[in-house]
Amino acid sequence: MRQIDVNADLGEEITDDAGLLAVVTSANLACGFHAGTPAIMREVCDRAAERGVAIGAQVSYADREHFGRRRLDVPFDLLAQQVADQVGLLREIAAAAGISVRYLKPHGALYNRVVDDAEQAAAVLAGSGDLPVLGLPGGLLLEQARTAGRQVWQEGFPDRGYTPAGRLVPRDEAGALITEEAEIVRGALRLAERVDSVCLHGDSAGAVAHARAVRAALEEAGFVVASFSTGR
Repeated sequence: MRQIDVNADLGEEITDDAGLLAVVTSANLACGFHAGTPAIMREVCDRAAERGVAIGAQVSYADREHFGRRRLDVPFDLLAQQVADQVGLLREIAAAAGISVRYLKPHGALYNRVVDDAEQAAAVLAGSGDLPVLGLPGGLLLEQARTAGRQVWQEGFPDRGYTPAGRLVPRDEAGALITEEAEIVRGALRLAERVDSVCLHGDSAGAVAHARAVRAALEEAGFVVASFSTGR
């Protein structure tokens, strides 16, 4: 049986966390640097524990004003410490809910930066211990993590546009966002053949409906929808 994970960004204060937790199998939880609060993190962890949804630390540049989508030049040691602080806080909150943080995934500008920036990728890894890493196929973050012996998982975005080089189209350019549900579903089915997880953006309009449609289509196509952290 083919297995596929469905993940989404939660705890960002603008998402339907409860609605998405009823659909996804992994939740990338904002750790306070681009969005989120300890109270929201606790609520998501409690609900995830009830539903058996895996929790990942969604780490970001310290940039709440721009939702973590502004490219920042943060020195290696500082970025490593910021990542460690985010992961550490989420680990404490998750432990109180009786679960553990299962993986790491950068957010926004940091996510795109570590695809091609070796130093920033290394800083993210240095600050995150031995956590498995979820990221874009072909990026330096996953390459460095794999070289270090860490578990890596690849994801695809059915609601985002891609460049010919396999990178995500910048959000300020045409074609960056895909909003038509049928197209998102087709993209998810295509991506599921070559990645470990498909990601639906929780801050987009219709996120829960799109997630439901994607999951239903994957299951109808013969995929077992389950978290990648339970094995593939």
